[in-house]
Amino acid sequence: MNGTLYGVGVGPGASDLLTLRAVNVLRAVDVILAAASPRNDYSAALDTARPHLRPDARLLRLEFPMTRDAGVLRAAWLKAAQAAREVLEGGENAAFLTIGDPLIYSTFGYLLRTLREMAPHLPVEIVPGVTSFQAAAARTATVLCEGGESLRVLPGINGRESLAAELGGADTAVVLKAYRNFPAICEALRATGRQADSLLASRVEQPGEDIRRGMDGLGGAGGTPPYMSLILSRKPTMKPE
Repeated sequence: MNGTLYGVGVGPGASDLLTLRAVNVLRAVDVILAAASPRNDYSAALDTARPHLRPDARLLRLEFPMTRDAGVLRAAWLKAAQAAREVLEGGENAAFLTIGDPLIYSTFGYLLRTLREMAPHLPVEIVPGVTSFQAAAARTATVLCEGGESLRVLPGINGRESLAAELGGADTAVVLKAYRNFPAICEALRATGRQADSLLASRVEQPGEDIRRGMDGLGGAGGTPPYMSLILSRKPTMKPE
């Protein structure tokens, strides 16, 4: 019989924020699949999940390069999917670990699509996880949305104009991947009057956590936040005169 692939969200980085379902899956699978950069073998998801792993579980690292080269990425996805396929067709169950949720800006989405193209007969189950923006909201008691309000989740890699347009139409906006394109993000926040009250949250629920309110003075040269950073932005409200 074929094994099952589990896409497991391990939350923002704290080992006690995994769901009970995630813990039960991790205690049962034979193989742990951990995404890593070709430049190093560090995996934040693996470190987060480690207290819940079986001592005898086999670890298999899958390399996913940090690049936008479509050819390089496709080759990496194919290699990773083939590695997962061999594990599953060998009769072992495997869990692919991902920080946050497996279906929100996650490497797992690429692996899932590629594996379904390559071997659609193999079973896949997905275990949702707590996202970094949910954790940041909880840390700061920030209401994400209520009543008829909207919540938009945006990638910080887009340009200033696109970000400003999205921000302008959202009651609450979450900007993920808020590190490399930080100056453009700050400009978009200023253009929509959101810079004063927005929250910049870095390494949420991890060592070195830093959450600050207000973006004024940020975004200049050299002002890049850490890799795991996000922004929570509530729509400005009109103050009574």
